[in-house]
Amino acid sequence: MSKTPAPAPAPPPAAPATEAAAPAPAPRGKKKRKPKVSPQVYKFYEVQGDSLKRLKQECPRCGKGRFLAEHKNRLSCGNCGYTSFKKP
Repeated sequence: MSKTPAPAPAPPPAAPATEAAAPAPAPRGKKKRKPKVSPQVYKFYEVQGDSLKRLKQECPRCGKGRFLAEHKNRLSCGNCGYTSFKKP
């Protein structure tokens, strides 16, 4: 008995030329985050001629650029949690 191969299925019809192919979505990577900067950072400095004077105390743990918040009875850092109490 000889077997004849089955005919191959017909290819699907081509899409009409009027339909535009949708572009493939771009791969999503990690979003780049911008560093948070206080919009009122100008209130932390005072310009005196060619130099700057810092109006608030800086955090001893975090270093330059991180200022301590002034509360009624204490100074505190919002970044690391450092707290120093004011003398009455």
